[in-house]
Amino acid sequence: MEYRKTKDILRVMRLLGHKNIKNTLIYTQLVTFEDDDFICKAASNVKEATDLIESGYEYVCEMDKLKLFRKRK
Repeated sequence: MEYRKTKDILRVMRLLGHKNIKNTLIYTQLVTFEDDDFICKAASNVKEATDLIESGYEYVCEMDKLKLFRKRK
């Protein structure tokens, strides 16, 4: 589940306590990915950005003085 969420194999390897990445790869091959669908939101101030981050959104970029965030569906 962590690999599906983050797609960070090294993080998963450390989380599971594996010393060899080959062991981790066995488990991550069981993961199936659906389409990368995201919910996108924009924040115009620090309060809005903080609320989005606390709700599980990740920062993507800044455009037209707005900070853009996304979260997987």
